[in-house]
Amino acid sequence: MARKKKKKMETPAWIMEGFDSEADYNKTKGVKEKKKGKTFKVRKCPKCGSDEMEVVIGEVGVWGCKKCSWEGKGVDEIEMSEEEFMKHLDKKGETVA
Repeated sequence: MARKKKKKMETPAWIMEGFDSEADYNKTKGVKEKKKGKTFKVRKCPKCGSDEMEVVIGEVGVWGCKKCSWEGKGVDEIEMSEEEFMKHLDKKGETVA
């Protein structure tokens, strides 16, 4: 059996370009940091901003807004941490167990 060759270790780009940390490098390059822990995605209507979105039955990839009756594929999606999501639900008046 032939063994696979191991890849050589490479110096990270942020070091090669002279940055003090990976976070500084990512900020300069416009790379968003992933949120740590559990994240939640909330879909918002591009017309009215409501988060009361639902899938339109019989259509592929089409979303509908319960509030303003907008339908389409260009739904805004916001990623929230667990803490932000809980605050969002409290603000809406949703009961959380």
